[in-house]
Amino acid sequence: MTDSLLQSFKLKHLNLKNRIITTSHEPAYNEGGFPKDRYVAYHLERAKGGIAMTMTAGSTVVSKDSPPSFDNIHAYKDEVVPWIKKLTEAIHDQDCKIMIQLTHLGRRTSWSKGDWLPSISSGKHREPAHKAFPKVAESWDIGRIIREYGDAAERMKEGGMDGVELEGQGHLIGQFLSPLTNELETEYGGSFENRLRFTLDVLSDIRNKVGQKFIVGIRCVFDEVEKGGITKSDGLKIAKILSDSGLIDYLNINRGRIHTDPILTKHIPIQGMKSAPHLEFAGEIKKEVNLPIFHASKISDVATARYAISNGLVDMIGMTRGHLADPYIVKKIKEKREDDIRPCVGATYCLDRIYQGEEALCIHNAATGRELKFPNIISKSKIKKKIVVVGAGPGGLEAARIAAERGHEVIVFEAAPDPGGQIRLCAKSSRRKDMMGIIDWRMQQCINKNVKFNFNIIAEAQDVMNQNPDTIIIATGGMPNLELFETKKDLENVFTSWDIISGDVKLAENILIYDEAGDHTAMQSAEIAIEKGSTVEFMTPDRLISSEIMGMNLTPYLKNLQNKKITYSIAKRLKDVSIKGNKLNAIIGSDYDENFKYSSTYDQIFLNYGVKPLDELYFNLVSFSKNEGEVNYTKFIKGEAQNIIKNKNNKFYLYRIGDAISSRNIHAAIYDALRLVINL
Repeated sequence: MTDSLLQSFKLKHLNLKNRIITTSHEPAYNEGGFPKDRYVAYHLERAKGGIAMTMTAGSTVVSKDSPPSFDNIHAYKDEVVPWIKKLTEAIHDQDCKIMIQLTHLGRRTSWSKGDWLPSISSGKHREPAHKAFPKVAESWDIGRIIREYGDAAERMKEGGMDGVELEGQGHLIGQFLSPLTNELETEYGGSFENRLRFTLDVLSDIRNKVGQKFIVGIRCVFDEVEKGGITKSDGLKIAKILSDSGLIDYLNINRGRIHTDPILTKHIPIQGMKSAPHLEFAGEIKKEVNLPIFHASKISDVATARYAISNGLVDMIGMTRGHLADPYIVKKIKEKREDDIRPCVGATYCLDRIYQGEEALCIHNAATGRELKFPNIISKSKIKKKIVVVGAGPGGLEAARIAAERGHEVIVFEAAPDPGGQIRLCAKSSRRKDMMGIIDWRMQQCINKNVKFNFNIIAEAQDVMNQNPDTIIIATGGMPNLELFETKKDLENVFTSWDIISGDVKLAENILIYDEAGDHTAMQSAEIAIEKGSTVEFMTPDRLISSEIMGMNLTPYLKNLQNKKITYSIAKRLKDVSIKGNKLNAIIGSDYDENFKYSSTYDQIFLNYGVKPLDELYFNLVSFSKNEGEVNYTKFIKGEAQNIIKNKNNKFYLYRIGDAISSRNIHAAIYDALRLVINL
């Protein structure tokens, strides 16, 4: 019996070879508003992996007064067409279909971007996420934007796209649809029919310009799940009207709103949240309309995708974040290698970076977005070598995995009884337990390739050299830093956030968590301390709390800490700590006022100030190595083989990666390993 996910599907005149797609998303790989080589390479890799259709751009902007929020494609420029052609031809060569999403962002952008035109909406209130107060659309604005949608669709058709999808949730179409954001007193505001008029007029203009032999769909919200907004019954009514209009070929089902970080995470859930929360709702819509139904929202595993298709809830299922983690999901399903699929762990590093104005990157696939330099499929080395890796955290395991894929003999030493390093700490919180997928997948890959592991061994220099290796990679990570810049020595009588997370310290009543790193560790420790009954002061020298945790991932922390015994102290710097009776006395200042200084007492003080590299073994080995640990950065950046020789009589090359060099993050450690080992 054919796997339901591998069954073909006919979308109007378009033959889709299976049921898996990537829905429209913007990885911010464009250059000057155009999808150039890097953008093409990213989508091409997923097409090679076997998906039926890649849906590009989330979203391509159709008007000058819709300046990109995160490096979106400029569909309002004629110059985009040749770049679209290059993209579509590359994808079609892989027997894969391609569509593009069009939008006017409305208030979901900033007036201070692009040409500095006022943002525009159907109401005067700003969107909290983007903060711009919009101009209320005049009739000439509405007519112009309708025409610009149609013109943009024409350009996409000329560029060889198989179709266009309109973004109708939270963007201008959605702002017109929702009574929460539509304040117009014209034929485009007020009644349900008037609010839907803008959508229908846009679709009519597009269809008039592209004809019937071109796919047109809409990704729309059919239930805002908020008082005063679009209700479920409204959504069903919208779906039926759109279905009966003859203007569109499918519906892509959304639910909820996206105007704040907390609301956005309900629409696009992160780790610790329910998988596929809107799938059954999509199935309800499907029962009521005569159109194909698409859906994507935390469909991160094959089993859930298969359930969605085999139970007839949807016709096409989107696994977008899943394909950032592993572009070859469909190929592995076909080859019955589902266990080999690199899992999406829901860290949402990809989206959080986008909403900070950065490029999308997968937390544990460093090749994503870097396809021009780094392949997902590892080639074999012509010469088999013996590689010793010290440390079985994410960086060490990635180095071991790639080296084994290259055909080398790989031996790993790890001081702990289990692999994982710092990931084992973050996974102690049930909400973040899926992070262990980063480790579990790599361990299984290494075992499959006969990597030899030695746990519970604190490797000394001689232990490592006794293996007669060709290359030694130090991935020993680091330990919490207790030395403040102001003290120049480790503080005594204080603990670290690690101590809270690990449970190694019994928590007192009144504690200070001082966070100078701004990462997950401090917030996670605060969450645990509150659960255990402590009163917490959370202090940072920065002007914002947890500056390295971006919006979507900060949301569950702030939610869990509301109405709890915690106070936030920003712009305050811990200068020193001393003992005062049976308390600890903290000397506190501020970077913003050199005369600001006070002291405060606590039962316990916990620091989160990054890690100090565990580099003793590395430095003990430096003089015995061929390269004395030196790295050619030009070659390293390109992933090319290192060739520095400073002591030609020595037997091995020596390198270190990740936190063994300096305090960074999971992606940095994995990226270090990829660049170092890919051509080793």
